Parts: sequence; C-alpha cells; structure tokens
Amino acid sequence: MDFTLTEEQSMFQKVVRDFCEAELKPYAAEVDETGEMRWEAIRKMKDLGLLSLQVPEAYGGAELDTISASIAVEELGRVCGSTALSISAHNGLGLGPIVRWGTDEQKAKYIPMLTDGEHLGALALTEPQAGSDLLNGAQTTAKRDGNEWVINGQKAWITNPKYAPVIVVFCRTDANAGSKGFSMILVDTDAKGLTIHPPEKKMGLKGSPTQMLTFENVRVPESNLLGEEGSGFYQTMQTLDSGRISIGALSVGLAQGAFEEMVRYAKERYAFGEPIANKQAIQWMIADAAMEIEAARTLVYKAAWMKDQGMNYSKMASMAKLKASEVAEKVCHDAIQIHGSYGYSREYPVERMYRDQRLMTIGEGTSQIQRLVIARNVLKEF
Repeated sequence: MDFTLTEEQSMFQKVVRDFCEAELKPYAAEVDETGEMRWEAIRKMKDLGLLSLQVPEAYGGAELDTISASIAVEELGRVCGSTALSISAHNGLGLGPIVRWGTDEQKAKYIPMLTDGEHLGALALTEPQAGSDLLNGAQTTAKRDGNEWVINGQKAWITNPKYAPVIVVFCRTDANAGSKGFSMILVDTDAKGLTIHPPEKKMGLKGSPTQMLTFENVRVPESNLLGEEGSGFYQTMQTLDSGRISIGALSVGLAQGAFEEMVRYAKERYAFGEPIANKQAIQWMIADAAMEIEAARTLVYKAAWMKDQGMNYSKMASMAKLKASEVAEKVCHDAIQIHGSYGYSREYPVERMYRDQRLMTIGEGTSQIQRLVIARNVLKEF
C-alpha cells in the first residue's frame, strides 16, 4: 500500500484547496454566525465535482476514487466545518444510497436534481429514541396500502433536509423480521404530511442545518423503495461504514486547520522576549499535533484504499473515524491553549473549530460505538 498521492490526486487537492481558500475560508465565520451556508460557493462546487464526488460519469458525476473524495472533504473541513459536513452528508448519505441501490429510473430522476448546485441530499436514520440502537429503537414505519407506502414516525438530527428535494428514509417495514424488517424509501420533501422542523440550535457547525422530521400518513409510490424490501438495515450499515471514512477525513481537516493556526500564532506571539514557538512546552504540543494528524490521515487513506480495493473495510473505517475525531478534539484543544485568552475569542478561528469538532466523536456512531465495532471485528478475526 502506497499512500503517496498520484499526480491526479495531488492536482485535485490543489484545485480544491485553492477553491476553499478563495470561496469558503473568508466567509467561514459569517456562515457560523448567520447559520446560512454560502450558496454562491456551493453553486461553483458543481463544476469541480464536489457535489458528485462518487457519482458515475454516466450520470454527470465526478466518479472519483475514495481517497480523492476524502481529500475533498478534508480540504473543506480545513476551512469551514459547516460546509464540509453538509457536503459530506450530501455525497455519502444523500447520494450514496441512490447511486448504490437505486433503479435506473430513480437515478435518472434524482441524481441530476441533487447535483444541480441548488440542492443537497439527506438521509434520515436517527430518531428521538434511536441513535446508536437503530435495530431495536427505530419506530418510523412504512406500511403498504395498495401501490403506495404510508409512512408514520419522527426522525431527529437529520443533516440538510431544508435543502433536499428528496430524503432517503430508514423505515420499519416488518415489525417481526428483526434486522430484515427495515427498508430505505425515497420521500420527496414536498410530500403531503411531511413536516421539516426548524434547524436545531447547536454548539457548532451552525451553518449546516440539522432538523427534526415528522411523517404523518405520508404516501409515496411503491416504486420509491430503494433496493430490495427488507435490506434497509444492511444498506444502512454499508452507508455508515463509507460515511465514517468521510467523517474521519472531515476530522483530519478540522485538525489540520487548527494546527496551521496554532503554528502561525506561536511564531507571531512574543512572550518573555521571544516567540512562544521557541518554548519547549509549545513545541511539544506542535510536535504531538503534527504526529497525530499524520497518523489519523494515514488511517483515513488506508480505509479509503481498502474500500476501493473491494475489501472488507468496516473495522478500518471505524479505526479511522475514531482516531481522526479524537485527534481533532485534542489538536483543537491545544490550538486554543496556545492562543491563550485570544483562543477563547470569536475573533480567532480556533474557537469555531473547537466547537465544530465536538460533533465528530458523536455523529456517524459515537467513539464508544466505534470501539465496539473494532473489538467485535478483532474478536471475529481471532
């Protein structure tokens, strides 16, 4: 395994970084303050392939490998966590299941709509009483009535619904079938009976909308079933494995952004007659951050590589997500520490980065769930 980027990947990274520096970084604080993403930038992402990272070229997508997709999410996260989260969720959670399990008709209808630069995709899994324990806790039901599905229930903490023309919804379609009792169903957001509630008031990632959904006798055509009936739980586990690579990449990006700010500040800030970067205590924090970011990025790339090789990457995706999210927390913490009082001020970006990273050890499976996944895979291998 050689994780040296190819020439094509390196060029792509530079293009995305230049775009992020010009179109996102100067506006990141404003996105955080207003809670509104910069759509002027998102529309431009269409031409860079950022809205169709792993969509097949046949449907107008960029059809990138997973390492390239991870590079894109990292670069976005480096400058604006909110934008990075919404674009990551759009690609992996909103588009991913349609690309992977959609019929030709579903793909032809929804992919052009989701990649037009005016919309973002969404996946509705979590419920008020069901986060980590979807299998036993998910209560949203879809029941057949003639040639339609009738959906009832609630979803919570869903990313992007206000921007989505269609939402992939995880439903219980057979109460007595265990893990084979769930299906994914496509629900157009203008469907009668669907209520998209106002965005949650959050600690961080404020520009990325997180909303509750209520389904009251929402009727959709039978043909809106995604893949086979009863395969929803399997589809969800596959989607989350892939999503964990993306959240790992986003975490690396947040850590990298905070790292660059801490090094810059340490070289500029004078105390006791010299830059604080000359102080051993500061140097050790910088050294630890550099090492941990490199380790986290390598794990993300390895998980991405394994996915592209068609290997079982579930354990590695959890390792990458766990390591990267916990590295982001430590690096952002130390970045504020090096900034001292200024790090606690909204005048400096490390304050925002610290709030943004806090979701990373929770979303797409908490750190505790990742450790369970890793341990179970290790025990199975033995």
